[in-house]
Amino acid sequence: MDEALWAIGRATGIVSMVTLTLAVVLGIVTRSGRPLPGLPRFSVTLVHRNLSLVSCVFLLVHIVSLFFDSFAQLTLLDFVVPFFGSFLPFWQGLGTVGVDLLIAVVVTSLLRNRIGLRAFRVVHWLTYVLWPVALAHAIGNGTNGTSGWFLVIAGISTALVLGAVAWRVSARFIEFRTVRTGEVS
Repeated sequence: MDEALWAIGRATGIVSMVTLTLAVVLGIVTRSGRPLPGLPRFSVTLVHRNLSLVSCVFLLVHIVSLFFDSFAQLTLLDFVVPFFGSFLPFWQGLGTVGVDLLIAVVVTSLLRNRIGLRAFRVVHWLTYVLWPVALAHAIGNGTNGTSGWFLVIAGISTALVLGAVAWRVSARFIEFRTVRTGEVS
């Protein structure tokens, strides 16, 4: 059973990282208010939200399966206090920090209408910290973190996110006014 939990933990961690990468890229694209080829604007937002949800579900399975795996030997404290774990505490701690940041982003997303758009956006900016922290955790703590195939996935993920960020901060990025004001066009 432990081997199955270990395999589930590894696989779900990788899937969570890939879907989080795609959600971050789509979040950056969504911010512009532009549609993607073949998708209207509202669809880009829905795909972004659904990918974020899928990433959270796989992350939850990742955490739970490793918690019950006797080889991983994780405690409840490992999930709450960063850098406290017994195995690779720095890299494991990055995972804890990533989960804490993700919880903040998810909670503010769910409370977006209650806390206001400004507070939502400020907390949502934590995603720019969350993503590299999660990637570093995957590389440093993951069983396959330094495997060639995983480093290719990490490299592609990094290129996608950095490309989206470069586009976001470039002069070519034009945010449609209706995105900022919430007007319907």
